[in-house]
Amino acid sequence: MTMPTIFPLRPTLIALAAAAALAGCAVGPAYQRPSAPEPAAFKELQGWVPAAPADALERGPWWTLFNDPLLNELAGSVEVSNQNVAAAVAAYAQARALVAEQRASLFPTVSLNGSGTRSGTRGGNGRATVDPNGNIIGGGSGGSNASNSYRLSLGTSWEPDVWGRLRAGVTAASASAQASAADLAAARLSAQGELATDYLQLRATDAARALLATTIQGYQRVLTITTNRFNVGIVPHSDVFQAQTQLANAQSDDLGLIRQRAQLEHAIAVLVGKTPADFSIAALPSTAPFSVTVPEVPVGVPSTLLQRRPDIAGAERRVAAANEQIGVARSAYFPSIGLSASYGTSASKVGELFNVSNAAWSFGLSAAQTLFDAGATRARVQGARAAHEEAVARYRQTVLDAFADVEDQLAATRVLAQQQELLRQASEAADKVEQQVLNRYNAGQVSYSEVVQAQVTALNARRALIQSQSDRQTTAVALIQSLGGGWHAN
Repeated sequence: MTMPTIFPLRPTLIALAAAAALAGCAVGPAYQRPSAPEPAAFKELQGWVPAAPADALERGPWWTLFNDPLLNELAGSVEVSNQNVAAAVAAYAQARALVAEQRASLFPTVSLNGSGTRSGTRGGNGRATVDPNGNIIGGGSGGSNASNSYRLSLGTSWEPDVWGRLRAGVTAASASAQASAADLAAARLSAQGELATDYLQLRATDAARALLATTIQGYQRVLTITTNRFNVGIVPHSDVFQAQTQLANAQSDDLGLIRQRAQLEHAIAVLVGKTPADFSIAALPSTAPFSVTVPEVPVGVPSTLLQRRPDIAGAERRVAAANEQIGVARSAYFPSIGLSASYGTSASKVGELFNVSNAAWSFGLSAAQTLFDAGATRARVQGARAAHEEAVARYRQTVLDAFADVEDQLAATRVLAQQQELLRQASEAADKVEQQVLNRYNAGQVSYSEVVQAQVTALNARRALIQSQSDRQTTAVALIQSLGGGWHAN
């Protein structure tokens, strides 16, 4: 009875057990989210209605709060058409692929190799003779020997993650992917906010043009009346010149608004991924009233801001990635261990490759330790720690900038609401003054200079009111952005 061959597996099992036992070791520092300034409440929130609960502040289509169907359509197309957002999507996909690549390093690598060669020699004995003409007329006997050789082998290699270096790399890549996801959210929010701002400013420009159209019509009527009065000798020629100046300035202002509107329309086209030549937004009718919707923005406690703003989330994830890189650098202080194994056969014929008698196997355990590198490892560890400190500082600065941004928008929101009411009162009063002065001029009680001054004051007051209304809308957009996005109200 033939006894089976017993391979010396005890050293192999001991090596594997030792690698498994050491795999739980980790040389990197445990991660903790860095502390950052966090006030109990926003300074500029005094007098506001209590904020909605944090669980209601989920991201959503916040632009629908402005009640504009075309804005809803345009903002919804930003995510699929804007090239900056598309680039951020690709960067996120690349980061996720890097995570998969790093995670693959935790597992063994298996390879299959095969080869086939044919070799031989040529030789002979005896001597060849040559006639006077150089022809071979004789020679010794000769021959050739040739052989085939085939090999087939299956090999595997594995580097046990004894010191946690590979796991730290995977964790760092995962944190970087999460930071890339935050960058994607930030790019999307930025593009949507920019589009909403441009669109609302474009509609404010339409309202300003409608106001100027009415004003220009009034100036034309005044010019006609003044010309008629001059022709009959009631007023001097200077009154006609002043009326013409007023009209020309108003028409020039209208051309400036046309240029401004075109630039806003072109910017919106780029944001939705179209060329300006293939994109247009119809102007509002000059008779349509300027409808302004300024949504009430619920503001949560400052701690909510740290959870919702994508730039803060991205900065914090980069701190986590930098923390793991310290462990990767420190693992160089410890030996690297590798395991390898192979099983293969060789034969002179393909059919004999699978004959067990031709098989050969091997198993290897390797360890390597750097004894002297002139402080290179220590320098890498110090560099990783410095990079971590830099990431922490950038995170804290991002948090400070975020709080300042919210405070700015809260202050602007409150002040602009008060300013709009005052500007409305000023505009109504200026309209009355303009009409009264014009009536007195027609009655010959005042000079035309007073008419011009009253008209300029009234026009500026109307335009300031429209601008204030537009500023309140764009500030609402900026406040939503500074809070990290939209929400769904309960």
